[in-house]
Amino acid sequence: MIGRISLTLAAAFAVTGLPAFAQEQSNRVAAETDWAVFQGNEPKECWAVTAPKETVNTRDGNVVSVRRGDILLFVTYRPEQNISGEVSFTGGYPFADGSTATLDIGGTTFELFTEGEYAWPATPADDQKIVTAIKRGSDATITARSSRGTQTKDTFSLLGATSMIEEAEKLCAS
Repeated sequence: MIGRISLTLAAAFAVTGLPAFAQEQSNRVAAETDWAVFQGNEPKECWAVTAPKETVNTRDGNVVSVRRGDILLFVTYRPEQNISGEVSFTGGYPFADGSTATLDIGGTTFELFTEGEYAWPATPADDQKIVTAIKRGSDATITARSSRGTQTKDTFSLLGATSMIEEAEKLCAS
């Protein structure tokens, strides 16, 4: 979990529009269109990440204004742990206990299991199916429910995803 928290903090530098100096202090190694790549050491890890282009929060069918932390979609490589292309999502809030999130890419849906503020597919095979869909798609939408009952819908652009995912994989292969 500590690794995932450091991913969130580092990725926030790339996607929240912080000043160039702050971005230089982060470990961002590449960016294209709506995605960026970061690299960490000890343990070695590389990840492609993006923030949503649109978020809609509803409660009882009505759009509501809520405070959320970082909302990010990741594809991560950790060679020392034999992790290759792990998909994860942080919604910026604690998910409802026992809930799942739904990822929709071009009409194909995937179930993500939630724990705390993170969601993941069930298996590495599911990760690979999602990565393939991300590379072929134009946008991805994740719907989930917060512990306070808010329904969230976050839409991510997939422009730049293919090259940044491949860059993250390449960086962690060497």
